[in-house]
This record gives sequence, structure tokens and C-alpha cells, in this order.
Amino acid sequence: MKGSGRSEAIIDRLHALHPKLIDLSLGRLEILLAKLGHPERALPPVIHVAGTNGKGSTCAFLRAIAEAAGQRVHVYTSPHLVRFHERIRLAGALVEETLLADALEEVERVNGAEPITVFEVTTAVALLLFSRVEADLLVLEVGLGGRFDATNVVARPVATAITSISMDHMDFLGETLAKIAFEKAGIIKPGVPCATGFQAPEALAVLRDVAAAQGAPLLARGEAWEMDGAGYNGLALPPPGLPGVHQRDNAGIAITALRAWGPAWLNDAAIQRGVARAEWPARIQRMDGALAARVAPHELWLDGGHNPGAGAALAAHLPSWADKPLHILVGMKSGKGAAGFIAPLLPFATSLLAVREPGQHLAMDLAEIVAASGGVARAGGTVAEALAMLPHAPPGRVLICGSLYLAGEVLKAEAA
Repeated sequence: MKGSGRSEAIIDRLHALHPKLIDLSLGRLEILLAKLGHPERALPPVIHVAGTNGKGSTCAFLRAIAEAAGQRVHVYTSPHLVRFHERIRLAGALVEETLLADALEEVERVNGAEPITVFEVTTAVALLLFSRVEADLLVLEVGLGGRFDATNVVARPVATAITSISMDHMDFLGETLAKIAFEKAGIIKPGVPCATGFQAPEALAVLRDVAAAQGAPLLARGEAWEMDGAGYNGLALPPPGLPGVHQRDNAGIAITALRAWGPAWLNDAAIQRGVARAEWPARIQRMDGALAARVAPHELWLDGGHNPGAGAALAAHLPSWADKPLHILVGMKSGKGAAGFIAPLLPFATSLLAVREPGQHLAMDLAEIVAASGGVARAGGTVAEALAMLPHAPPGRVLICGSLYLAGEVLKAEAA
């Protein structure tokens, strides 16, 4: 969890304040926010986004639509891929180093030596900055879960959104889809509309129960809204700026949340422009930098999906790539459901190579990835080593996937 310059040094210091990187709780942060004068009560309108897969993409659609309407948008997302600054966007621009470092020092000073996780501190920093810079909307992405996630200190968003729920972070959220859905549903607030897309029946049932208990309208795909070949509820839409059939679901969730809030600035033209313009790195992203040049005439693509639900979503896009050979490089974080992620991809892979980068956080051993593939994968070493193993002809596509941390390392190499 690195920053750059002075902010990086502060973040490194903060790791010593709590023995655990993840410790889901609101109490520590609520005490800190009170000492800071309750910045969470002085925010622009908030749309709070939870889910297993698609949170970041949905946030990207929300931001793009609002900005297409001329609005100033704050965004808080995690994790970052290359620089910590990616997590905090102030009125459209990534937070500047001096502003970030000053806010980190202020929060560190106010917190003193009290136990607190780094994510709780950085959430406090983000909320403090969001309260001090004018904007028309704050898009707030949950870090992990929802009910006890640090972002859930915001008491009254204008809308909430819950993207696709699948098995992930079971050690923190529970071993069943219903338990995970209950944690995600913790962002649903009394009377506040909640937009959601395709969900497994078990997850949707939990969302319905929690929404009913909170008196919150649950705006589910297939009931309150639909996305089909004609567009969104009859509104013609261009292809989403983010490729993949699953992105239509994320775009629809974003539109539904915005329409449920109903600001005066929202109009059909802004929705259409925003859907087309949305950008979010490492989501079926075509690469065109240094690594891409090395594998030409192959195309190089990158995706950060890292759990079984993401594997299924990625696989749904691959039939559109059937015109060329597909070479897949998979690197994953230890403890993730590697077999469940890889299995949907296998029918489309001309070759499959297991990779890990030296700087990749908690990278899974190559042998574990090979085993998870049922022995189909070969050990490829680093990304560069694996790319060198690929045939030069015929021209095909190369997909690097399996981890946002791996994606960050690839993006660094691309920019080199």
C-alpha cells in the first residue's frame, strides 16, 4: 500500500498503529472523525457502492455520467494500481501530493497513537478532503464488505448501489453467499433507494429482506430496470466505454442509482455520453505501451478480475475473441479461489501460463496456479518471461489477468 514521496512515508508509519491490515469495525473511525469535527457530515451528495465485482466500474460510470452533465465529482476507490493517489479524486482531479501528505499528517496528529487501521486513516483523510473541496457528487466505493467497512460512516447517502455478489473474502464476510450478501447489504439505509443488477437468487433474497427491513426501495434489474439491445428502459445507449458484456449491468446500476436520486442536472444526453466515455484501468484494457510493443503482432490485454465471479464475467466476453488464438497469463493473490477463477477461462485458452511478479502483493506460487488449472497451465515465471515463451505466429491475443496487484505491476512495466 504505497504512496509516493512524503505521503508514502506517512502511510508506512501508520502501519504500526494496528497489528492487522484488515479489522472491520466502525468504532475506531467514528472516534477519529469526531475529533476531526465530523467531516462525514459535511459532504456533497453521496452514492455509496458495494458488491464483489464491478464496484470500480460502476463508480467509473457514475463519475462519467455526472461529468458529462458538467458536474464536479469526488471519487473514493480502492485498491490503487500504481500510486496511492488514484484512490482519491477531488472534483475531477487526482489528489495532489502536497494536499494528500498534509491531510495525512493532520489526521495522524489528531489520532495520536490510538490503534487504527491504515484504511480507516486513509478513509478519514479522504472524507476530510471531500468536506473541504466543493463538488456536486461523491462516489464512495466500499473497501471490503459493507456493514462494518470504514466507508459506512456516511449515514445518509442519496442512493446506494450493490453490484454482482459472489464468493470472495470469505474469511471476513462468511462462508456462504447469503452471509456475504448480508454484509454487502449493510450499506442500505432507511428510505434510501438501492440499485442492483443481476444477482444469484440467494444473494437477491438477502438484499430484498434487508431493503424491506430498512424501508428502502430495491431497484433490481428485470424489475425496476432493464438493459437490452434497445438500451436502458428504452433509452438508446452507445456501447459502454468499458468492454465486456458484464459492463452493461454495471452501467445500468449506475444509471438506476442516479435516476433514483433524480438531480436536476441528470438528462438522457449526459447518460449516453457518460456511458460511452467511462474509463477504468485493468478492466479488459487494451495495452499499447512497452510490454505491448514486445509481443506485437499479438494484441495485449489486461484485466484485474480475481475471483470466481470475475472469471465468469471475463469468460462471457471471450467468445467475441474467437477469431484469434488466445494466450492467457494468470497470476493470483494467495487465498483466492484460483480454481473457480480459471475454470471458466479454460475453454477459450490456446495456452495458459502461470505468472507472478517480484513486487506482486501476496502472490500465489506458480505451482498452486498450475494445480488450480487442473494441470493445464504451465509455469511461466514473471510476466516478461512468460511473454517470451509465446509463439510469434499466428497473431493472437494475450490476456494477463487474475489479480489487481498483478495488474498494477503490469501497468508500471507498460509505462516504463
